[in-house]
Amino acid sequence: MKIHKNIFDQIITPENLFLAWDEFKKDKTGKSDVLAYKWDLESNIFNLNNKLKTKKYKHGGYTSFYVHDPKQRHIHKANVGDRILHHSIFTALNPVFELTFIANSFSCRAGKGTHRGVKTLGKILRGVSRNGHVACFVLKCDIKKFFDSVDHVVLKNIFSKKIIDNNVLWLVNEIIDSYFSSKSTMSQKKGMPIGNLTSQLFANVYMNEFDQFMKHKLKVKNYIRYTDDFVVVSNDIMYLEKLLPKIDRYLKKRLKLDLHPRKIIIKKFKQGIDFLGYVSLSHYQLVRNKTKKRIFRKVKGKVNEYRNNKIPIEKVNQSMNSYLGVMSHANEYKTEKELKNNFWFWLSR
Repeated sequence: MKIHKNIFDQIITPENLFLAWDEFKKDKTGKSDVLAYKWDLESNIFNLNNKLKTKKYKHGGYTSFYVHDPKQRHIHKANVGDRILHHSIFTALNPVFELTFIANSFSCRAGKGTHRGVKTLGKILRGVSRNGHVACFVLKCDIKKFFDSVDHVVLKNIFSKKIIDNNVLWLVNEIIDSYFSSKSTMSQKKGMPIGNLTSQLFANVYMNEFDQFMKHKLKVKNYIRYTDDFVVVSNDIMYLEKLLPKIDRYLKKRLKLDLHPRKIIIKKFKQGIDFLGYVSLSHYQLVRNKTKKRIFRKVKGKVNEYRNNKIPIEKVNQSMNSYLGVMSHANEYKTEKELKNNFWFWLSR
């Protein structure tokens, strides 16, 4: 395994912090905290650089709020300087770990994403089932409260195996320890904030341990993961049933994680496989019913905001085009047509 050194200087140089600022500020130029930071940008960046060089940097606290996307999520937002640093850390460290990730890990990676994950699952399902002519089964699981459950000691140990630059480890540990969830105890800190860019990297680094176990220890062929959701495809239902306790033991013992007991499912392919917002069937793919209902509700809400002079028409069109993009990855011609008709009806009332 390749060990990486001297990454710290890359992260903290003013040049790279300014580049991180440029990435961070996209789509945030109207935010009051971003505008305040920009007002004295050079001074703020050089001050951050100095604190990092002298090891006087301390990660700040978080502002918390809830979003629905579609389920309720508790977001923790760091201050602007910390988020700029998150971008710089991600830029420097993600390529180091990217080389170790398996092909069928699809979350928060360039060239991957939900649509590529669903497309790959469909290809696997058609191959294993021989286009629906052979019995095919899918084990589908996810981790219970994954982001709240990530163990700080385990995560730090994973990083220390790959990175021997003590300055980087100090900085990574500072980010990890800046937050802990309600699942923590005095002796065992747990949790990562949904909201940090670094949490996307940390999640992939953490779950890559599980990916490697699945692929190289258990020799599982048809396996796909997106963050804490994963599926295994097989012609043999008994194989999937025997696989489950091995998965459960590894997650508990090595990663201190638990499978969500109500989300462990073994289904026949012909029943339709619901994964990442789409339902895969033998010869076509649909958008999940809940997702379709949410799309109609969201578009109607955007139109109402526009009609009440709260947002410009450009924002409405952006949302509409985004949702049409979701439909374009499935066999949803009728639904797409219905959405367009409703859109114009809501606009013209």
